Amino acid sequence: MKTILTLIFVLFIGVAAQAQNDAAEVKVETVTMSIVTATAEQEVAFKNNNAVARLYMFKNSKVTKALSFSTKLNKAKLA
Repeated sequence: MKTILTLIFVLFIGVAAQAQNDAAEVKVETVTMSIVTATAEQEVAFKNNNAVARLYMFKNSKVTKALSFSTKLNKAKLA
């Protein structure tokens, strides 16, 4: 009985919510704007940077050797 009353109550609330009349639609005023055809030219100064970026692609490069160092503690010990 409780479930039937709950179902009827939920349906009643749903129908009552859909039956509400909203206020009339609010009309929005449109704004007209003109198109501006003038353009401004900007000067851009170019700088010649001759910086060199080095790319180490070989296994024997100095950077790879420096990063892959080993210490005495890294070596395996014989028991």
